Amino acid sequence: MPSSVKLLTNLLDYCAEKNKVIAKNIANIGTENYRRQDVVFKDILNESTGSLLKKTNPKHLDSFQINPEGNSKFEYIEDNSQEMESGINNVNIEKEMSELAENTLRYKFASRKVGDYYRTLQKVIKGGGQI
Repeated sequence: MPSSVKLLTNLLDYCAEKNKVIAKNIANIGTENYRRQDVVFKDILNESTGSLLKKTNPKHLDSFQINPEGNSKFEYIEDNSQEMESGINNVNIEKEMSELAENTLRYKFASRKVGDYYRTLQKVIKGGGQI
């Protein structure tokens, strides 16, 4: 599987997890003292930077690692800010909805690109694809 397709499938996994976390934040908007959560990808970033970034100049920054020994692809973080956006907790519905819209667009893009790759592969296998 090409690295770009693997990257896109990892992005799809990330978007699915991000969607769950956003939904949880929205569902708990009325829960007193609930702390907003977020998810960040770590192995995906390490995997992609290791294969795509090359250091061509000694002045360039080295590629970085984000906790490579972790078992999960994702790191779940809790927002500990003291701002009570909703008056009950630190969940801001406008921010959550905008993140949901952005995440949805990202998911649709990645799923379309992965689907295109497999459709092209299927055409080639059936003998109808032009290379």
